[in-house]
Amino acid sequence: MRLALLLTLLVALVVPASATAAAPRIFPSDTFTVKDSAQVTGRRVRLRGPSCSARPSDCNDRKLLNRLDGFDLDPRVEVRFDNRVDVSKVTPSTFYLQRVGGGPRIGVNRLVFSPARNALYAQPRELLLESTRYRIVVGRAIGGRRATTRFTTMTATAALRRMRGQLDDGSAYDAAGIAQDQRGLNFVRPGGLRTVFPAAGVVRIRRFNDVGRGPLKEEVVPNVAVANAGTYAFGSFLSPSWLNGSRVIPQVPTKQASRVRGREQVGFTLIVPAGSKPAGGWPVAVFGPGITRSKYDLFLAADENASRGIATASIDPAGHAFGPRSDAAVDSLTTGPVRFSGFGRGVDLDSDGEITNQEGVQAAGSPDPRASLGLRDGLRQTALDNMAFVRAIGRGVDVDGDGSTDLRRDRVSYYAQSLGGIYGTMLMGTDQLVPAGLLNVPGGPILDIARQAPGFRDLVATELKNRTPSLLNGGREGFTESTPRYVEQPVTRPARGAVPIQDVGATSNWLNRPGSPEAFAPLLRLRPAPGVPVKRVAYQIAFGDQTVPNPTSATLLRAGKLFDVTTFYRNDRTPTASRNPHGFLLDPTVAGRNLGQRQVVEFLASEGNSIIDPDGGATVFETPVADPAAMETLNYELTPASEPPPEAAVAGLRLSVRPGRVPAGRRVRISFRVTTVTRGRRRAVKSAVVRLAGRQVRTNSRGRASVTVRFRRRGAREVVAKRRGLRATRETLRVLRAQ
Repeated sequence: MRLALLLTLLVALVVPASATAAAPRIFPSDTFTVKDSAQVTGRRVRLRGPSCSARPSDCNDRKLLNRLDGFDLDPRVEVRFDNRVDVSKVTPSTFYLQRVGGGPRIGVNRLVFSPARNALYAQPRELLLESTRYRIVVGRAIGGRRATTRFTTMTATAALRRMRGQLDDGSAYDAAGIAQDQRGLNFVRPGGLRTVFPAAGVVRIRRFNDVGRGPLKEEVVPNVAVANAGTYAFGSFLSPSWLNGSRVIPQVPTKQASRVRGREQVGFTLIVPAGSKPAGGWPVAVFGPGITRSKYDLFLAADENASRGIATASIDPAGHAFGPRSDAAVDSLTTGPVRFSGFGRGVDLDSDGEITNQEGVQAAGSPDPRASLGLRDGLRQTALDNMAFVRAIGRGVDVDGDGSTDLRRDRVSYYAQSLGGIYGTMLMGTDQLVPAGLLNVPGGPILDIARQAPGFRDLVATELKNRTPSLLNGGREGFTESTPRYVEQPVTRPARGAVPIQDVGATSNWLNRPGSPEAFAPLLRLRPAPGVPVKRVAYQIAFGDQTVPNPTSATLLRAGKLFDVTTFYRNDRTPTASRNPHGFLLDPTVAGRNLGQRQVVEFLASEGNSIIDPDGGATVFETPVADPAAMETLNYELTPASEPPPEAAVAGLRLSVRPGRVPAGRRVRISFRVTTVTRGRRRAVKSAVVRLAGRQVRTNSRGRASVTVRFRRRGAREVVAKRRGLRATRETLRVLRAQ
């Protein structure tokens, strides 16, 4: 046995690394992690570089990534080659992912080949399991040599479930200083005013919005929720907050629970049906508003609910409804005008003296070091606020002050529009107290929505511009990302500057996955979280949605295998085909509104047991969607825009390391040779910089250099060769156990 080990070592010392120099290098890989017992996965990401002085934005992102316990659930796999690459050879048998220990092979799509990097990028055809080890296999047919690596996926949904647990055991309320008798709903304002009004006497509802400097801005709240409405009520409750002043929930090791940072008084609106309430109180449905919208959208979203005996309530998303000075007013025939706090949740995050209708739902933008966290934590906080709302309802609600319970305490249903469907999917996947939900026009991830939606793309451009260095490369709204969609052909000639934009996009999606709906979609039915039952859910998606583009909705639905409970509203077959159909559930001017609301009320009245075809088998509402592939494209035309030229191929360095394997504990001289191939001939590269273990040397005129080192521990050591104007390369030096 000892002789065999000695022979192995001797062979290792004389075999040059150049014998395996053409092996592709793969990311992600667990070689970019360290052990960490505080994490669910037992690992923590540890990425090196880039220079914090030259690339501060990338440096900030790296610091955020290095707090995670694994890699993305939809990883952008990078494979760097030294040899020529044949993208046409990518098949499920030549490039795939597979769970370590066995399981079906997962093929890849969304292929991009970068000539400048000689790198192939791909993503798995399905969302991966969280906290799970996978292997990536790249066959020799693609680049001439076979390569494989292993990596561990991140823990994505556990943090929100742990915070929900803090609500359940009361520790979140205790930490926020919310006493037992303060955990319910409150309709009484300072001075004893009870903001509950008979609906029949309400003439008008108004808002007075705190937009920062200057006077409040008045607007009238549209109200079509009048059929069988008995009472309009306005109130508040105290909700624990996990957000810090930067609108971020700081990352903690995934075996731990995040710390409650404070509390917020959250306002709500409520419509109670007319007539005699049933025993136990009226059943309740909670409505989740969309981005820039508010709890006042309840009066557009509940046309028929009261007529079916359903009380409906809504709260604002985090950072919404303008600033804290905002008011509401009810003009009533019985009381006259009554004005009271509107509990605006917006904050002046950028200190410019103005508060927008959604300022504070996301982290500050670039160059803030937390910019890439985006909406992750605002969405999680909003889901938690809705959980706290449901628990406040469960404590018993006396709306009119007569001492009896007016709302049923349990089986609260949920429905939502747009952003409300995004954080609503997170709520539904996490909260055991909400058994049924209908989600209208959601999608994910957020960045994919923003860069594809015409109305949001300029916001992405601003972020790319404000990064250092700027990533604007020209094209639509100033940038071109050359990113293929799920069903599109490989991109082999990406625009110049597009691949660095893809890098940032992949990083953003990775960082935001714990607050992104597709990560929670599998929890609805496929893999419910511990203690959470299978949910009764339905989805409504609008053909040609220009606000949440169809491919992002398809991403969410694919992740949870939800197409069978999805209705596809074919706006292209209606008189309003030229309109953006995103708001069809609320907007009376869009053709599908009334039938869409009919499907909602039937779903809620049946507690999620009935998903009707609202047009009775006609072709406007496909229930379920006839062809899920129809959601994989935008389904609307983009205005033509000029794009930058394709990136150019860059000659790459080749690095030879001898010996390729060394024993630990001994001083060893390592020799390097750096070459490049031009016009079919290999040439030595002078003045290339070679780095190993903190040491740096330059090659001579023959492309050679050497360094003497001693490694105390076994393992892999990365050797990097760089030279301006040429593509860098790297090799791995193996340090073996000392004999």
